[in-house]
Amino acid sequence: MKLYKYLISAAFLYMQMPVKLHAQSIDGGKLFNDHWQFHLGDTTATANKWRTLSLPHDWSIEQPFSEEWASATAYLPGGIGWYQKTFTPDAKWRGQKVSIYFDGVYKNSEVWINGHYLGKRPNGFIAFEYDITPYLLWGKANTIKVKADHTEFADSRWYTGSGIYRNVYLITRDAVNIHPWDVAFSTPEVNSSKTTILVKADVTNTLATSQPVTVKLNLIKKAGGLAFSKTVTLNAKPGKNPIVFQQALTSPQLWSVEHPELYHMQLQVMRNGKMANQVNQMVGIRSIRFDKDNGFFLNGTNMKLKGVCIHDDAGALGVAVPREVWVRRLTILKEAGVNSLRLSHNPHAGYLYDLCDEMGFLVMDEAFDEWELGKNKWVKGWNEGTPSKDGYHEYFKEWAHHDLADMVKRSRNHPSIIMWSIGNEIDYPNDPYTHEVLNTGRNPQIYGRGYMASHPSATALGRIAADLVKVVKEIDLTRPVTAALAGVVMSNEVGYPDALDVVGYNYQEYRYADDHKKYPNRVIYGSENGMALKAWNAVDSNKYISAQYLWTGIDYLGEAGKWPQRSNGAGLMDLAGFKKPEYFYRQSLWAEKPMVYIAARELKQNQDNGIWSHRSVLPTWNWETGSRLRLECFTNCPEAELFINGKSFGKQLRDTAANHIPAWNVSYEPGEVVVKGYNNGKVAATYILKTAGEAAALKAVADNITFQGPGKHLSQIEVTVTDKNGVPVYAAENEIAVAITGKARLLGMENGSTTSHENYQAPKHKALHGKMLLYIETNGQPGPVVVKCSSAGLKPCEVKINVK
Repeated sequence: MKLYKYLISAAFLYMQMPVKLHAQSIDGGKLFNDHWQFHLGDTTATANKWRTLSLPHDWSIEQPFSEEWASATAYLPGGIGWYQKTFTPDAKWRGQKVSIYFDGVYKNSEVWINGHYLGKRPNGFIAFEYDITPYLLWGKANTIKVKADHTEFADSRWYTGSGIYRNVYLITRDAVNIHPWDVAFSTPEVNSSKTTILVKADVTNTLATSQPVTVKLNLIKKAGGLAFSKTVTLNAKPGKNPIVFQQALTSPQLWSVEHPELYHMQLQVMRNGKMANQVNQMVGIRSIRFDKDNGFFLNGTNMKLKGVCIHDDAGALGVAVPREVWVRRLTILKEAGVNSLRLSHNPHAGYLYDLCDEMGFLVMDEAFDEWELGKNKWVKGWNEGTPSKDGYHEYFKEWAHHDLADMVKRSRNHPSIIMWSIGNEIDYPNDPYTHEVLNTGRNPQIYGRGYMASHPSATALGRIAADLVKVVKEIDLTRPVTAALAGVVMSNEVGYPDALDVVGYNYQEYRYADDHKKYPNRVIYGSENGMALKAWNAVDSNKYISAQYLWTGIDYLGEAGKWPQRSNGAGLMDLAGFKKPEYFYRQSLWAEKPMVYIAARELKQNQDNGIWSHRSVLPTWNWETGSRLRLECFTNCPEAELFINGKSFGKQLRDTAANHIPAWNVSYEPGEVVVKGYNNGKVAATYILKTAGEAAALKAVADNITFQGPGKHLSQIEVTVTDKNGVPVYAAENEIAVAITGKARLLGMENGSTTSHENYQAPKHKALHGKMLLYIETNGQPGPVVVKCSSAGLKPCEVKINVK
């Protein structure tokens, strides 16, 4: 759920004005990220070992890669870390409820204030909040301490990072208030001419006596002005007091993928004639529906979910990822035609849901990767050696209901979310569950073969699934509950799919037709899929299959092979967010805007047809003279034509080409390759490859160089190695050094490599495929910043950033 701070105008003129809420703020509070001290280790006795830093912070990404750690989590260590911060309460807070809110701490966090223990949260992906009012020392220094225990470093199948890696807020609220998680916005009836708005909320009175209050609901249009306003009065008793607003709204602006229209919902609590509390959230009016025979409908319109799965990290930044990084990444995914995200396999940072609302992505929000039994977390490489069994299952029985409920409460008002997932591949055959049916039929087994009697029975899956579904539905009935199934044949025997509203199939497109007939009331979709065209055809050609979620949208740390590989390269984009050839192929299948792309491979090169195999072509025109090459074209245009040094090699039709890839076999000659895409006989898109000379210079392009307003800002700078004519040198691996003058710092350098063990904290890094991405963070102070990039023997470059 979005949580916002909002400044109150005494005259309440803001009610009629356009509202822009900052996605990194929170109701009644402010960011509490700066001036923390950190100590890595299990003792806090020596003060001189503390260092000052700002949150979010991931201490694992700061450490060197080492084979002694686990391939599952990127060969980076865990450990124990301590954080502390001292602050003096504002006298204006007296009589208020003061709390501290953590968006995520990995993991086993324990929090104290002034020596008073506030609690523990084992789950590292869940947001949580503690009331610190009873322990505040007024007019004195107060100290918050946080311990994060990640000593079980091989506790996940992907990189999780360590520490307070998401935002922290200090929040003040009136003693009578509405907590943002206690608000449920829904639209029971939706069409283009009229909708019904239903808002349920709890007014919490923390005082000992009843309090007369007035609560006003304002729904404000995106362009400003009230859509409507309603008021209720009540005598709020101590504890929670439910209230309900219901209102018809004519000519609503509907939220959709193409036009993600948002409204500002504002709940104002008035007490003793004064504003006591406000809740501000951005909401959307839309309807969703899954149909067993016709797939998914948004606002009554049938559509295919063109999705990708994503994890939390961003390479060099670990999991302490600024919002701007995801803005850039999501923009690139949107250009490829992606309209849906699976947030695998855990709740993500709060701002990411805001971005999905704003940018028009449909979201599957996922809770768990394992339940009461642990999965294999590979230490020496994927499916290599003896796995670790550490993980969330250790806390599942005690915490699963609490964690799942909090995930739904936090995020239920986001229009982008269309499904709640209670688990990913919990039914992975023999990892850990097994069943006699595995001795028959076709099973996508990766661990073991057939029924393994020594493993736990799968019979518990249906019971646990039903229990978790009940938890979700007690909070939200407006969205279906799903799960991503890896062993459908086994789960069918134990009632797991029967507990779900919609059933996700991982890599089991071959089951779609048979299961649709065998289970005619089951809603089936692809919850995790490979890159092959046939996997998409299984969606595109079947009305009853609504979705495909590619593994993955972006490369991620962990779930790696043997050393030296420390990252997974399954993405359409690499760790730096640079597009791979596979990205352009997917764009040719999913995007509507005309596009064309071309890349080459040697004719003798074998093609890999595995689940996660990518187009093995290279976007370069530098080969041995006379080499026999195959130029492959990815386009959504009906026709494409190839030119080499101005000579046409003919046109080809996309739809009759194998895998919709027009291709030409040619002999290499240096110069220029041009491919043109045609719509109705006219050129609609063009792509050019040029032969590059020797590396001669660096070129830098920033996504943003001018910043206004307070707070820190991020500039993402793409650096390219070019020849003397500015042509990118794809083979370049020059070491690039960065020097910064001004009020800014280098957060990291990322080249996209899955095997590099260079220090992510160093101001120098080798290029990969002639490219590098720089993350430059300003410190909030105005003035010029100059970022200089240099490399031995190359002409340097610089980027000037202006902070106003």
